[in-house]
Amino acid sequence: MTHTKPQQWLQVVGHAGNFHVGEFGRLLKRFCLREQQCYQRLMDDCLRPFVPTYYGVVQRDQLDYNMMDNLLTFFNSPSIMDCKMGSRTYLEEELQTAQERPQPRRDMFQKMVAVDPAAPTEQEREQQAVLKTRYMQWRESLSSTTTLGFRVEGFRVSCSRSRQTWPRPPPDNRWTVLQKSSGECHTNFKKTRSREQVMAALEAFVDSSSSLVQGYLKRLEHLRQALEESRFFRTHEVVGSSLLFVHDWTGRTGVWMIDFGKTVPLPPPGTLDHRTPWVQGNHEDGYLWGLDNLIDLLTDMLQLKTSKT
Repeated sequence: MTHTKPQQWLQVVGHAGNFHVGEFGRLLKRFCLREQQCYQRLMDDCLRPFVPTYYGVVQRDQLDYNMMDNLLTFFNSPSIMDCKMGSRTYLEEELQTAQERPQPRRDMFQKMVAVDPAAPTEQEREQQAVLKTRYMQWRESLSSTTTLGFRVEGFRVSCSRSRQTWPRPPPDNRWTVLQKSSGECHTNFKKTRSREQVMAALEAFVDSSSSLVQGYLKRLEHLRQALEESRFFRTHEVVGSSLLFVHDWTGRTGVWMIDFGKTVPLPPPGTLDHRTPWVQGNHEDGYLWGLDNLIDLLTDMLQLKTSKT
């Protein structure tokens, strides 16, 4: 990256203010000890090509930040998508804490009724509150997290692509569509649960481009091979982590693992296969099950396109 090239960062989901664009193709993310520890271990693992390069901790305005590669540096007007991987997005330790100290939450009740007013039970409606364990498991049941092992968190298409005619979402798949200066942003996939709904979202993101699907498939297949060989992956519960998909008008594509704030090491000598169904206590997260389903879905999309030509 040259000094004169504009530095870019696009955020689709997550907490605003957690990121700052650094110099020379670097990105600053609000400091998280778990994430720091994961990146330090990943720099010596076979997964290193599939995560941002990590450069340590820096300070800005008296706050600490983890410094890493800005993955958008070498893309021109990129389109980006965040896919949350795994069959659950809460740690076992979070669930256990909520079970040991049950406490009805009014804020979670309000979040629940905002998505589905009919979801609370009669007792929860009377209390105007729900337990955290109930809320966490209800939230996961709405999306493709439980049906496919991954979910689309959101995507943003570049201005050059968003001017074209895009496949519109089906009526029962209520995407929130926001017009941004950097393109069209689709968020709120909380109820995107079926295979057909997820495929419609992916089709919109790639603008029905076979070449983009091929590029993503190749990268995901290489990632799956690396995950199956990775010592880091075998020995960590990977929860709440995402795959960041990036492409631009030149046809360049990339996929990276991001977000390791909820990734924790297993007590030795424990290992995971990341495909076994989760039951409380086995720490399985369904990451590879989700990746298998994502690859299968993209493969089916590509075959459908080929059969129509």
